[in-house]
Amino acid sequence: MPDLEAAVRLQYGRAATSGLSSQQRGVRQVAEAFGYSASELAAVPAEANLGLSCGNPTALASLRPGETVVDLGCGGGFDVLLAAAKVGPTGKAIGIDMTPDMLDLARRNAAKAGVGNVEFHQAKIDELPLAAASVDCVISNCVINLATDKPAVFREIARVLKPGGRLAASDIALKRPLPDEVRHDLAAYVGCIGGAISIDAYREGLHAAGLDQVDVIDAGADLNAYSLVEGQAACCSPGAPGDCSPGLHQQLAAVLRRFNPNNFAASVKVYALKPGL
Repeated sequence: MPDLEAAVRLQYGRAATSGLSSQQRGVRQVAEAFGYSASELAAVPAEANLGLSCGNPTALASLRPGETVVDLGCGGGFDVLLAAAKVGPTGKAIGIDMTPDMLDLARRNAAKAGVGNVEFHQAKIDELPLAAASVDCVISNCVINLATDKPAVFREIARVLKPGGRLAASDIALKRPLPDEVRHDLAAYVGCIGGAISIDAYREGLHAAGLDQVDVIDAGADLNAYSLVEGQAACCSPGAPGDCSPGLHQQLAAVLRRFNPNNFAASVKVYALKPGL
């Protein structure tokens, strides 16, 4: 398989400039299928939602005013902006993404929303540009599965959390091994399925990183929801002149036509605490 990190950066950069937004029915339906309410969708610029979620981590995180929260793989800023409202002006919401086009989109969305208690950094989620013990809560939405070094991501989460801090993430994990033709399919990897690890491996990885009270729970969501966006990601979109190859959602829809992901994978709610309080 080619350079996975480069492929992820390329495809998510294209998604950032594709014009996807909550104004498109399929994109909105994906967010709703994975737990976002109509009021949450209305609370942020439509362009912040790209139909790439697999859960709603801000609904799991029990964020409080004054807290510092970091979103690993923030995309267009959807969850960062929702988190910023929950932590309030005395708190801070930090977005991390390795894709420049995504960060440009997130910053534009934050400016459009008039949100001041946010900041964004270009970085990989296994090398966070944050001080140790500086964060109350780590959230993430369907991104950790994309990391090629998941143990390093888990260690970074443990490092940046304050004692007593928590992880509240949504992700894809496996209930049983994927068929080889899916496991080795680049579109399936970039589409958040091919790189997923088992639910047990997820728990063990977080424990090995030093986190406690770990739980990885099958949310029971239908992963076929991603096919709702098929055909809505314009292949010859503004910002990508001359690039008429299939977009991220179109590639994933082609994978989903070949197998039912619910037989192998699950949208999971991930919880963990850093010991110390």
